Amino acid sequence: MPVFQYVALDSQGVEIKDEIEALSEKEAISKIRNMGYFPTKVRSKTATKQVGKTAAKTRARRGARAKVKVKYVTEFARQLSTLQDAGLPILRSLRILEEQQKSGAFKRIIGYVADEIEGGTTLSEAMAKFPRCFDRLFVNMVAAGEAGGVLDLILARIADFKEKAIRLKGRVKSAMIYPIVVLTAAFLILLGLMMFVIPQFESVLKEMVGGSLNPITTAVLGISAWIAYRYGWAWMIATPIAIIITLRIIRRFQAGRMVLDSINLRMPVVGQLSSKVSITRWTRTLGTLISAGVPILDAINVTRETAGNEVYAKLLGNIHNSIRQGDTFAAPLRQSKTIDLLVSNMVAVGEETGDLDKMLLKVADNYDEQVDVLVGGLMSMLEPIMIIGLGGMVGVIVVAVFLPMIQVITSLSATGS
Repeated sequence: MPVFQYVALDSQGVEIKDEIEALSEKEAISKIRNMGYFPTKVRSKTATKQVGKTAAKTRARRGARAKVKVKYVTEFARQLSTLQDAGLPILRSLRILEEQQKSGAFKRIIGYVADEIEGGTTLSEAMAKFPRCFDRLFVNMVAAGEAGGVLDLILARIADFKEKAIRLKGRVKSAMIYPIVVLTAAFLILLGLMMFVIPQFESVLKEMVGGSLNPITTAVLGISAWIAYRYGWAWMIATPIAIIITLRIIRRFQAGRMVLDSINLRMPVVGQLSSKVSITRWTRTLGTLISAGVPILDAINVTRETAGNEVYAKLLGNIHNSIRQGDTFAAPLRQSKTIDLLVSNMVAVGEETGDLDKMLLKVADNYDEQVDVLVGGLMSMLEPIMIIGLGGMVGVIVVAVFLPMIQVITSLSATGS
């Protein structure tokens, strides 16, 4: 008679693993329930090894390259924290979350992680095989939670951290959407005017004034002819795309990232915003890792990889070397030109009191508020600048079209008098 392996929960929620003989899987489930257990997994013993290995390999191949949205990973961390806090075994928790997921890469990844745990692997080791889904910060914090027996608390901190990071990124993105939409719409309207409307006036305007036009009208008609008849419109569309592609290629190299990030931080207003966003990100990441029990040198290495700005990544490397050589955390911060004195002072106080993680999180919260204020100020400044700029361009076109008419009317008036 076929033998089935099963995993079940008894009346007290304790997980039980055993084997049972039955003619089919349905009969095996019925027998398990008659024993007073709630089956969570039942499969034929003869096919277990081959099926398990094949499924794991298939999920690994499909999932290792899959990128999952941060929002879904954050929800997963929050839900897993809740299930762990309720006392459910980690394997049972993962199976529940796997069933709740819609079909896709993330569902396969959760299933693979559960299979690995069932085979004796730890949660952090299984997650580490999917770096595009669970980053190093996630994996290191889970490992610290497993070692300290506080996995539910650590998962809750991961969810809190990622939710704040999502909100910060969302605020910056929402601040950029409005000007991008307005400028794009204005560009397309002006391009349409210069391609289809202005060329129609050229012959009329030249006849009105006898062939000699004023410099403004001549310049506008020349630009219009270049856009409409000499593929100027293609250059205007292709140039921004080429610049974006070039910048992305440059950012693939560390030296290129360093140059671009340095220029970005020196730009007026935008550089200040980028600096505050970067400081918020790395201080919150480092503070969260240290509070989770990750060794400080390991935490700095993880933070350096997720800093998102090569200038601050280099600063974190200097901090790592300083601590390894027996110096303080705050010393490289004081020497840096990109860090405010407030940050280095708060970090120094945190080192002296043994509350470095709390101080770093306070710095992150403080800069988070400053980012809100700066984004609001940037939006208030951009609106009048865009209105004045667009009004000026439209005004130049209007003047270029009507100035010859005014010249004709003036000359006719002088002749008549």
